[in-house]
Amino acid sequence: MKHRISQFWVWLVALTLGALVPVVAQVSSEGPPPDALKTLSLEELGNIKVVTQSKEPTSIANTPAAIYVLTGDEIRRSGVTSVPDALRLVPGVNVARVNGARNWAVGIRGLGDQFSKYVQVLIDGRSVYSPLFGGVYWNINNVMLEDIDRIEVIRGPGGTIWGANAVNGIINIITKSAADTQGLLLSAGGGNVDQGTADVRYGGTRNGMSFRTYVLGFVRSAEYHANGQPDYDNSKLLQFGTRADWKRNADEVTVQGDGYFGRMGDAQTVSTYVPPTVAVSYKPTDTVGGNLLGRWRRSMKDDSDIYVQAFWTYDYRTGSNFGETRNTFDMDFLHRTSSTTHQQFTYGAGLRLSPSTTHVTDETDTFVPAQKTDAVYSGFLQEELRLVPGKLALIAGTKLEHNNYTGFDYQPSGRLLWTPTSRATLWASVSRAVRTPDRVDDDIHVDVLALTSPVIYGEVIGNQNLRAERLVAYEGGTRFLLTPKIYAQLTAFHNVYGDLIAQGAPTVLAGAPPFPPGSFVIQFQYQNGVRGTTDGFEFAPDWQPAAWWQIKAAYSYLHFNLENKPGFSSTTTLTALHGSSPNSQAVIRSLVNLPNKFEFDQTVRFVGSLPAQNVRRYVTADVRLGRHVTRGLDFSMVGENLFQPHHGEFGIDPGPNVQIKRSVYAKLVWTR
Repeated sequence: MKHRISQFWVWLVALTLGALVPVVAQVSSEGPPPDALKTLSLEELGNIKVVTQSKEPTSIANTPAAIYVLTGDEIRRSGVTSVPDALRLVPGVNVARVNGARNWAVGIRGLGDQFSKYVQVLIDGRSVYSPLFGGVYWNINNVMLEDIDRIEVIRGPGGTIWGANAVNGIINIITKSAADTQGLLLSAGGGNVDQGTADVRYGGTRNGMSFRTYVLGFVRSAEYHANGQPDYDNSKLLQFGTRADWKRNADEVTVQGDGYFGRMGDAQTVSTYVPPTVAVSYKPTDTVGGNLLGRWRRSMKDDSDIYVQAFWTYDYRTGSNFGETRNTFDMDFLHRTSSTTHQQFTYGAGLRLSPSTTHVTDETDTFVPAQKTDAVYSGFLQEELRLVPGKLALIAGTKLEHNNYTGFDYQPSGRLLWTPTSRATLWASVSRAVRTPDRVDDDIHVDVLALTSPVIYGEVIGNQNLRAERLVAYEGGTRFLLTPKIYAQLTAFHNVYGDLIAQGAPTVLAGAPPFPPGSFVIQFQYQNGVRGTTDGFEFAPDWQPAAWWQIKAAYSYLHFNLENKPGFSSTTTLTALHGSSPNSQAVIRSLVNLPNKFEFDQTVRFVGSLPAQNVRRYVTADVRLGRHVTRGLDFSMVGENLFQPHHGEFGIDPGPNVQIKRSVYAKLVWTR
């Protein structure tokens, strides 16, 4: 461990000095370079308008939640090639690459897993939550990075606004308006892991309408595999889409859509009944899908507005264990009424229908029933009381929902916001959120051959009598501009969970058809078996020591105190929950503008161990060197995970764990 720590400091000092020596020499003779950092000043940071906390444009300073904004330019300067990789920079967000097929485990404040079950992920306000696994397929929800305006991340529940499954947080990826993406853009890159990426975009304006169209694609190689495991986890995808925006008087209209098809490397354990066999299949998963979204907002003179959004998505996937076809239809309405000096009332309603059909590709892996329609009906009420106008406000509201899994539920919240000065914000909140069961929890039926002599199968089955998982969260925080060069955010939380879904204790049964004669079955059924608390805090300071240099840091701490409910004895899920999220993680970034239009950016990351995933703690670093070569032409080179040839980040079944490689990547972007 001492060797790792010393290596960390050697790299950190070397990177920092490498940036400073040429810059200090230049600045001492010429003053600051003419190209100041493109990132926002620290004072401007608190005035960014965000929409995730209330669906209405509100400055960060007036947002009573733990919100963090990752700007498009920060993403560019990080050198990442995907959205999950960029989320590593956000305090309180746990990000781990599972393998090379663009599979990620992304969590907020713990309870991390491959499908981000406790996080609501949105792309331009469109939920990409899948009711099949109850989470997010990160490998098919891709966004052209050059089109991202910002990513708004709320740590903490958002069920009052966004409904069920916004339990531990919300990630809202917001792309630029079509008016801000005019002209032609060509982007191409490649390296030893991200072997090829290409983006083409064209934007224009006609008759008051701004539009853009794009095509993106990538080819990614497998990561490092031990013990002779084949390099199965390569991936490739092609995606295309368009967006159009109109703005006339008080009306704003957006129409956008995307389509994709891809092939993702995969590994699944596949069994048979007759004869009783078990093997690992490396057949890739094929995916195809698309979406279409329309949004209309009308702003009134009395500070009221109306917001209507509707979208449709289609997703088809098939692999070695099963397949699914799913359509989702969603409509959302919001009306913010006239504002007075002391109050404003908001109400809304929503509807979501998501019919799906599962396809059998492996007889031992099925869903019963094969067809199901997920349905959610919701209403929303919220009152903002301005107790001391401009200084102290109380926001209280609730979401009322009915779903086809657990019936009626409610998700209230109360938030207090105090802004004693223009440079400081303090807030506190109490919120309730729920996560509804998904199709795996309810309807899965999986049999895996465990022994051949005697013949014993392990069987996991769903439970259609599950209750919704519950969270009551107590939060508080502050944001302050200490000086024009120092800005910081501090948040603390206490989460109380109830009825978490867990794998139940085993029951031994005699095998009946389709199991072979004389076989035995060890059956596990999902149950609401775990409860308890988590506590923690997040601290994110920003320091701008000079116009050409900015340092951004974040530290997160998380403590688990979960336990089985009385009468529930299985420890499988409890062990996984405790050991699948790091207790501590930290990141520090240095963004430096060099002379001659060079940029030199360094990131050092520490992530604590994940005992349940057999992952040790690690420290690693990323470095980016970029240059604005000439008007419209930018070049960059990026090194990722530089401290080790490869390291583990998350577990996988079947194992052994895939190791994430050190990588080098170069990129060229041309705009006209």
